[in-house]
Amino acid sequence: MRTRLDRIRHAVCFEVIGLILLVGVLSQLGFDGSHVGVVGIAFSILATGWNYIYNIWFDRMLYRRYKTAVKTTAIRIVHSLGFEAGLLVVTIPILSWVLKVTLWEAFVLDIGMVLFYLIYAYVYNIAYDRLFPIPAVQQD
Repeated sequence: MRTRLDRIRHAVCFEVIGLILLVGVLSQLGFDGSHVGVVGIAFSILATGWNYIYNIWFDRMLYRRYKTAVKTTAIRIVHSLGFEAGLLVVTIPILSWVLKVTLWEAFVLDIGMVLFYLIYAYVYNIAYDRLFPIPAVQQD
C-alpha cells in the first residue's frame, strides 16, 4: 500500500509534469503560454475537486442501484466517460473564452487534452512505479 506522502508526491508530480508538457506543446501550436498555464492550473484544481465530488456521487449511486461498490470493467468505463463528460461541460466554455476560440475549437482542443492526459497518465504511472516501487507488505 502507498503512504499518504507517496500519494501526495504522485499527484503533485503528475500535475506539474503534465502542465509543463501541455504548456510546451500548446505554445508550439501558437497559443499564449501564460494563458495556457493559468488555464492548466485552474483546470487541474477544478478536475481534482470534480474528481472528489463525482467519485462520491458515483459510488453512492452504484451502491444504491446494485448494493455493491465493486466496479466491473463496463462500470469503470461508464465511470470514466461520465467523469470526462462532466469535466468537458465546464471546461469547454472556459477554454473558448480564455483562448478566444470558438466553442467547436475549444471542444477539439479539450478532446485533444483528454487524449494527451490518457497517454500521459499511462506512461507516467509506469515510470512512477519504477522510480518509487510499492513497498512490500510485511506479514507477521
